[in-house]
Amino acid sequence: MNLRRLELFVAVAEELHFNRAAERLHMAQPPLSQQIRKLEEECKTQLFVRNSRNVQLTADGELLLKHARKLLTQYGTMAAALRQARDGEIGKLRLGFVSSAAISALPPVVRVLRSQWPGIDLELREETTDAQIDLITAGALDVGIAREVRAVAGLSSTLLQNERLVLAVATGHPFASRSAVALRDLKGERFIAFPRDRISRLFDHIAALLHAADVEFDLAQEAVQFPTILGLVAARLGIAVVPESLRAYTIPGLAYLDIQDARAVSRVSLICSNDMSDSPLVSKVREACRQTIGVLEPA
Repeated sequence: MNLRRLELFVAVAEELHFNRAAERLHMAQPPLSQQIRKLEEECKTQLFVRNSRNVQLTADGELLLKHARKLLTQYGTMAAALRQARDGEIGKLRLGFVSSAAISALPPVVRVLRSQWPGIDLELREETTDAQIDLITAGALDVGIAREVRAVAGLSSTLLQNERLVLAVATGHPFASRSAVALRDLKGERFIAFPRDRISRLFDHIAALLHAADVEFDLAQEAVQFPTILGLVAARLGIAVVPESLRAYTIPGLAYLDIQDARAVSRVSLICSNDMSDSPLVSKVREACRQTIGVLEPA
């Protein structure tokens, strides 16, 4: 017994007329009658009572119709689920992100994923860039939004945006009256920054920018979270170079200044393993990024 014969049987059972059923199925009537006879042979029972005027279901035919409808419905549901999984419309997606992305890139991307593909079971994990790379390599994370990722073995990286870096200072700092500074102006300043052993990539990037401007990266205090760094800046313990998205944090006693140097940007990238690069689910994240962030280039 195959599904096609069951489909033909249901059409005849619902129409109770072979010619009308054949028209509905877009086929000739003789082959339809032949398939119904074969189905009766397989079931070893008569399914229809036929005469010159009409067609009626037998008791066995009524029983088969009840189960055939259920089976065809289940098959349709299964086929749709397989298609959705193949196309990345359903399935579990583990998405990592750096904390600063939770302010800028992440919210619109998640909104698009939720609204356009509600069947995706989205699991979000806030992790540093290095932690995301380790988790992706271990197969514990599917895709991530990370900073300062370039060439990493086994990893596919797509540039989402070059985010401007800005300077955070206390409102009582001499720089606070300015709208912008150059990196070379920061000579002699002390900085609040992440511990290098926790967030090495952004730390090294900022250190390299300062070094190129002949500025010593003199640390007054380390902190793990951006809000803590900004709070310590407001407390006048030092200044901080941070991504522009951090302007969303409005803290009493804190001011932000533009940095005039063209190189003062931070690369925000979408990362995944090479094996997951062609995954339909990862493709949906890329599409959400295209719709919201707009910039998508090989890193």
